[in-house]
Amino acid sequence: MTEAIIKIENLTKQYDDQIVVEQLSLSIKKGEIFGLLGPNGAGKTTTILMLLGLSEPTAGRVYVCGIDSTRNPIEVKQKVGYLPDDVGFYSNMTGLENLVYTARLNGLEKNEAEKRARYLLTKVNLIDVAHKKAGKYSRGMRQRLGLADVLIKNPEVIILDEPTLGIDPEGVRDILQLIKQLNREEQITVLLSSHHLHQVQQICDRVGIFVSGKLIAEGNMDTLARKLFLQDTFTIHVKCHPISEKLRVAVKQLPYVNKIEIEDDTMIIYSKEDVSAQISHMVIELGSRLYEIQKKNFGLDEIYHRYFEGRESDEVKHL
Repeated sequence: MTEAIIKIENLTKQYDDQIVVEQLSLSIKKGEIFGLLGPNGAGKTTTILMLLGLSEPTAGRVYVCGIDSTRNPIEVKQKVGYLPDDVGFYSNMTGLENLVYTARLNGLEKNEAEKRARYLLTKVNLIDVAHKKAGKYSRGMRQRLGLADVLIKNPEVIILDEPTLGIDPEGVRDILQLIKQLNREEQITVLLSSHHLHQVQQICDRVGIFVSGKLIAEGNMDTLARKLFLQDTFTIHVKCHPISEKLRVAVKQLPYVNKIEIEDDTMIIYSKEDVSAQISHMVIELGSRLYEIQKKNFGLDEIYHRYFEGRESDEVKHL
């Protein structure tokens, strides 16, 4: 996964005196799921509209599948499927009829259109309600039908703008699993825009944190944690007995270990790298009994909130 299928260079969008997207540069690799994470009003949807050629940038360039979105928007639309936060269908038509209609608009012959529609309804677990009017579908069912709809033309990229908005927890799980499955089985690149941290963390290979029109950090969880937590990327909890002074000193002298705290029969080790294997070996070698060792990785929620703490105190300007 080295080829960039989406490339954004110094993208800026300004309305009168308001800059909505500012100097955005980003590269998304072919076949990955990239999460664009940020609060409402951060500029995520505006960025998506420029990617699709539906809004012209004030400055900068956008390339999707090697095509300039601003100069050749129709060519981009042929290769990209877009699911907005609230997708609309003809309510008096069935799910199958809606998909066949989209397929026909995309140039598929009638038989081929129906075959593709049935295949995709099976993929999104709606084949049992294929002949039910779309107006009777729940929101979760409409979102799944929306996924099938964007896949009709066999796109190389799908862009999902808040795909789980207003869906119950079980429906959210279904949608996220479906996105992951489609990415894996169909080899489709996914750009997912959301303000739900835990959902983004569940399925995305990389994440971009987007605030006030600016991309302030991007990478996978480990990369973001290293940038934001610096010396304490890993916290390792070691339950053992006894915790001798010799053991404490030996662990403290390990490379990358910054600090040790002792709570009853537990050592809490803060380190820049994962040294849990070395610690477990050391505990046994120095004659203590090892009962439990746990490594804690910082989640996206902690990363996200640590960033904003840092913003307030100017501690993360390096991002």
